Amino acid sequence: MKSARCSGFGAALVMGGLLIAAAIAVVVIAAPSDSSPAGPALPPPPRPAFTPENVPLGERPVAYWAPVVAATTVRDRPAGSGTLAEVETRTPEGTANLVLISRQARRAAGRLWVRVRAAGSPDDVYGWVPRPSLGGYTPVRTRLLVDRVRLTVTLFRDGRRVFRTGAGIGAPQTPTPSGRFYVRNKLHRYDSPFYGPVAFGTSARSAAASDWPAGGFVGIHGTNHPELIPGRVSAGCIRLENRAILRLAHLMDVGTPVRVR
Repeated sequence: MKSARCSGFGAALVMGGLLIAAAIAVVVIAAPSDSSPAGPALPPPPRPAFTPENVPLGERPVAYWAPVVAATTVRDRPAGSGTLAEVETRTPEGTANLVLISRQARRAAGRLWVRVRAAGSPDDVYGWVPRPSLGGYTPVRTRLLVDRVRLTVTLFRDGRRVFRTGAGIGAPQTPTPSGRFYVRNKLHRYDSPFYGPVAFGTSARSAAASDWPAGGFVGIHGTNHPELIPGRVSAGCIRLENRAILRLAHLMDVGTPVRVR
């Protein structure tokens, strides 16, 4: 009798084990595999409101420029009384005027002021203007080097040389001024063969009367006398062969800083 009860108890244990194994099998079979149809898709994560700029080393903008949207005065300090230059909304060539931005800003007398570099007389001036007088900032990655000894013009982009050509500069009695300036505009409307197919106006001024039609400023332009280039042949402006000025126009941005040495 005892043996029968033990036998019955053992059979119950075996049956229980079989039932547990079957339940586990059912759970495993019911679990979705990797190839099973996916459930309802989750919404994508929200895009960040600000993504930091990731610029490789050596490729940061050389400068920033901004258009002058309201005529103003360049002052020696924020809200200061010292006047360094007056800046208008239009250049002497009739294009929108612009200044270079130093990216320094201060608040004074209830206004935000930014430090800029603007065309002055005889050289560029560095001072402060109200931020509302300027439009948005635009980055520039090019810079131009004018070498008066080697009679060359060289353009760099992100620190790498991308263009070089021979140049005609000011004659000894009307020299091209040395210093640091910037390109204020690109012009296609000078239809005289003397200026070539395209020209750039800069913030540089010639101490003598230049051959630029905008009142003593130094231009960079083509020529109808390529045989004179390179040389010291102009009244202060920088002349390039027409094919070279067309190439430069393709590569150089308005706002490009210019160094004449």
